[in-house]
Amino acid sequence: MEALEAFLPYIQITLSILLVISVLLQQTGAGLGGAFGGDNFSSGYHTRRGVEKTLFYGTIVIGVLFVLSAFIALII
Repeated sequence: MEALEAFLPYIQITLSILLVISVLLQQTGAGLGGAFGGDNFSSGYHTRRGVEKTLFYGTIVIGVLFVLSAFIALII
């Protein structure tokens, strides 16, 4: 249990950095023109494929792992 207490901050820091990087690497489908009333229906929805899909699922997994590590830190 003491080993987990010693490594948990480093695990959380690593997961947080990975989470920030994975969120920043994702592309958004909506452009800036939609915010100002422009017609942007063609890019509002698209299917994720390949690397984009893998990055999307990886971001979800990293987020869940980060939340679990935060709950473990709260309990310990």
